[in-house]
Formats: sequence, structure tokens, C-alpha cells
Amino acid sequence: MPLSVYNTMTRRKEEFVPLIRKQVGIYVCGPTVYSHAHIGHAKSYVSFDVVVRYLRYLGNKVRYVQNITDVGHLTDDADEGEDKIEKQSKLDRMHPMELVDLYTRSYFEDMDRLGNLRPNISPRATQHIIEQIELVKSLLKKNFAYEVNGSVYFDVRRFRDYGKLSRRNLDEMEAGKRVEVKSEKRHSADFALWKKAEPGHIMQWSSPWGLGYPGWHAECSVMSMKYLGEQFDIHGGGIEIQFPHHECEIAQSECATGKQPFVKYWLHNNMVSVNGQKMSKSLGNFVTIKDAFKKWDPMVIRFFVMQSHYRSTLDFSEQALDAAKQGFERLAGSVNRYRSYLKNVETVAEGPGLVEPLLSLKQQFFDSLDDDFNTPQAIAVLFEVTKRTNEICEGRGQTRHPFNVREIERIFFTEGAGDVLGFDFSEKAPPSLGNDSELAKIVDLLIDLRAELRAHKLWALSDKIRTRLGEIGIVLEDKQEGTTWRKV
Repeated sequence: MPLSVYNTMTRRKEEFVPLIRKQVGIYVCGPTVYSHAHIGHAKSYVSFDVVVRYLRYLGNKVRYVQNITDVGHLTDDADEGEDKIEKQSKLDRMHPMELVDLYTRSYFEDMDRLGNLRPNISPRATQHIIEQIELVKSLLKKNFAYEVNGSVYFDVRRFRDYGKLSRRNLDEMEAGKRVEVKSEKRHSADFALWKKAEPGHIMQWSSPWGLGYPGWHAECSVMSMKYLGEQFDIHGGGIEIQFPHHECEIAQSECATGKQPFVKYWLHNNMVSVNGQKMSKSLGNFVTIKDAFKKWDPMVIRFFVMQSHYRSTLDFSEQALDAAKQGFERLAGSVNRYRSYLKNVETVAEGPGLVEPLLSLKQQFFDSLDDDFNTPQAIAVLFEVTKRTNEICEGRGQTRHPFNVREIERIFFTEGAGDVLGFDFSEKAPPSLGNDSELAKIVDLLIDLRAELRAHKLWALSDKIRTRLGEIGIVLEDKQEGTTWRKV
């Protein structure tokens, strides 16, 4: 089946056909770098990493652009409040650009550990001030914007399609406004293209309208069009910035160029929730990725994210991460067991390729990804594959179904799970645990203790032993004949 994606603009799945055959331009709204990234960022950028990986796997040349917001994002996500970068820099007593560099490095460190591929281009808003000023000048010249008191606003009533992405109309926005319209705005929904810098504002640049800084929305229009063209294939981001951010991007971009559509496919990932509330820095209910790494392997977090479809909410809890840990360890254990088996296989009969039911599973795996990047279903298929590979390792099924055992590893584990889903199953060297005989005595003692705890139904304590051993590279495997252990 061909790849289909859910287009937020049309509210339906559509066959993906790039503007230029086998060439894809994708722009994803990146982080505002004023603190460490949290689990919500992990969901967003792991999700789009899979999108990029799969598009490349299908043979497309992909240019992936993901910006860094380092100016203009105000605390209320619109045109009021302080610049988030400047506010945090005052709290931390750092220069804004010092703060930006610190947290940009932190962000990429986290993304690298999660297994995300680096974007082809990671432009910063402050590096494109000239281009943003030119965009504002163009919109003023075409009468889509107006200047007042050193600030410039986009006149939403001049763009009759304003609200087409979020399905809002101007009358409803006016009726449902939360605050009084600023006196200098003609309409409450008008948004800032350029903001006048108040006295003492650190981040400011010269412009035809005086000292100031760009509005939040201008940067993404400018940088996406500079590196992908005035019209491109995919624009991605979190569902929470569909309005106003993406709505404003569409308005200013299509008015500046006169071309529609600005973007062919809009893809939005859903959010991470905690007890039913969105995880966010402003609510203070977030867990940084760095803190999560202290307890869970980066691949476990990646696995946790992909157990939920990118358009579904993902509820965060320690119990959910612990369950993901067990699931990933089971999958990784089976993959590594099969790879070890293949190292010692010399004479297994090998046919021309995969046979049923593995051919069917291959079809299911890629059909899942073709269906709007359905990673939960793709992972479920991988577990079905490991049932077959475990049978092969145990000497069952091999004679009944002669097939290329190495083809299974390549298609499902190296390419499917590795190249496309981005999982790293490599067995990491455990910390020093003494010599093997001493280690065996200690682990066996803990296994006996755990068995006694389980017999007395002290599940929390028995699970704690498993978890703590796992943290130092010892995996327990409960089987019918008893519990065994292995290093990972």
C-alpha cells in the first residue's frame, strides 16, 4: 500500500505524494531553548525522527529542517508577557545567548542519546533577523500589515482564509477573547510581526520601525522558505501550536508570496499528559529527559514514546516507563539472542527468501508504517517476529520452514527496528561487578531472596530487586523451570 499521512489541514488521511518526485522537504518547529528538554519534547522529536527515517527508507532524498527558537517566544505564546529567553536569562543571571548556547547543547545531547538523527539544517531565529525584517517590509508594502508605535502587526481581516488550519473564524475569536484588545491593535487576533523593544530589553535589533525584535511566528516562515522553498511538502509540530503559531505562519507566508498552499501536508503530534494534564514547563509538571535518563535507558524512553501513535496522547508515569522497560528488554533480548544464534550458524538450509508466515509479517510491518506511521502496530509485529526467531533458536520450526535465516535479521531487526524505528539493541558493557564467580553467588542469593518474597506475595520488594539488578546490567528472566539471569 502507498504511504498515507493524516493532514491536519484537510482532517483526513491522504496518499503522500511529494511536490518533486523522490525529494521531500520537511520543517518541524524546534524547541525554545530556555531550559532542559522534557519528556514532551521526546515524544515530538522521536515521532518526527521516525517520519524522516521512513521517508528516507522509501528512497526519498529528505531535507529535514528543525529550527531553534532563541528570541521572540513570549510567555503567553502570543503578543503579551516577557520573552522566555530574556526572562530566564535574568533569573539565571546569564546573557541570553549564553543561556541559549547552554540549552541548545543540552537539547542535542538528549536527542542524540534518544537515537534521533540530526536535522540537515538547524537554523536559529537570531541568525535570520534580516530575513524577518524583509518579510515584514513585504507584508507592509502589500497592505497585509500595519505599523503603530514601533511595532508591526499582521491584519488578519486582510487574509480571508485566516483560521483554515484550526477551523476558527474571526467572529468567534473576537467573541471569545480572554483579554481586552490592545489599543494599538485593529483586531484582537492581529499578531505581531515585529515588537518594539521596551527600555532595558536586552535582545533588540535595529529596524525601519526602531529598535525591536521579531514576533514568534515570523521566524518559521522565513527559515522554512529559505531552506525549503516558498512551497514545501511537510510542516510538523505539536498540536498545541497549531493555533496560533501555525495559523499565523500560513497567513503571513501565503500573503507574502501570493502562493497557495504554503505547505502541502500538516502533521501534528499529540502531547504527553500527567494525570490528564498536558506536561509543560509552565505548569511545572514536567520531567526532564536528563532526569529520566537517570532511571531509564534512552532506548526505553524511545520505546515508550513509540508505543503510542504520534497523534495520540501519551500519559506519563513511572509505572508506564517501568512497563516499557520490561517490554524493550524482552524485545532486545530476543533480537540479541537471534543475532548470537546467527553467529554460530553455518549449515542451516537456506531457501531463496522469507516464507509464510514471515512474508506476511513483513507486509504487516510496512503496512503499519504506511498507515500514517503507526509505530505501535509496527512494534507489535516485531514481537510476533521474535516468537518465530525464538523457535528457530530453540531448534523448532527450522526444518519445517527452510528459509534464509539471515534475511529475517536484516529485514526486521537491522532495517525495520534499527534504520526505520531507530532502536539500538547493542548490548552495552555493564559496570564492573567483580569476577564472575563472585557475581554469580551474589545474584543467585538475590534470586533466592526474591523467590521468597514472591511466595509471600511481596510483589513490590521482589520487583525492586529485579529493577535494581537491571540498573547495573543484570536481567532476570522468569521461566517455568525457575529464574535465570544474564548480563546485558
